[in-house]
Amino acid sequence: MSDELFRIWVYLSATPLLGLTLTLVAYQIGMVIAARAEFHPLANPVLIAMSIIAVLLWATQTPYKTYFEGAQFVHFLLGTATVALAVPFFERIAALRRNAVALVIGLIAGATATLAVAIALATLLGASPASVASLIPKTVTAPIAMGISEAIGGIPTLSAVFCIVTGIVGAASGKVIFDWLGIKSMTIRGFSLGANAHGIGTARAYLVSAEAGAFAGLALGLHGILASLVLPWAAKWIS
Repeated sequence: MSDELFRIWVYLSATPLLGLTLTLVAYQIGMVIAARAEFHPLANPVLIAMSIIAVLLWATQTPYKTYFEGAQFVHFLLGTATVALAVPFFERIAALRRNAVALVIGLIAGATATLAVAIALATLLGASPASVASLIPKTVTAPIAMGISEAIGGIPTLSAVFCIVTGIVGAASGKVIFDWLGIKSMTIRGFSLGANAHGIGTARAYLVSAEAGAFAGLALGLHGILASLVLPWAAKWIS
């Protein structure tokens, strides 16, 4: 059995299928583990998949560049998935109109607070200007964040890492924080997760309820639009 697995690995490592296959299999394993853990916030399938891939690449001494030759197909679909969030946005357009003022104020307040805290901590810890610029779009979904980072002098790949870490931490800690604050509304929970933990938080919200997921997707989209318009201009003043 081990010889068969070794031959399969050798074959895949010579083709772009390695990254694609490894990514899909690792995420499927993550979903199985999460399901058996009854989708506990700490059993995040993205974190599990990342850990599996990192260990395998390290153990087999496979260069990240080789892995990404196949994984880039999944990476490309991030943009498509982001655009697809327009569907729940449209489905909740009536609720958006009713709560437009509250949602916009909440989005701006939340985005400003997380941005201020991140920049303050990074500056106090002596981060370089490029690192600070990479940190600025951390709460925006990765495809948009990487574009913003490049525009303001950051490092796109580093911004992607910050985004993933932010999403995982937000998705894992969201329930505990909401329960502690006594927030029961699925609208508020979903919108907060989408605004601060972007795609990973949105995926977590959909596991909780359709309403939370829809408003998380709405927040993710609105935050992406707001950040794209404001952050490149604001970064000039921040730096």
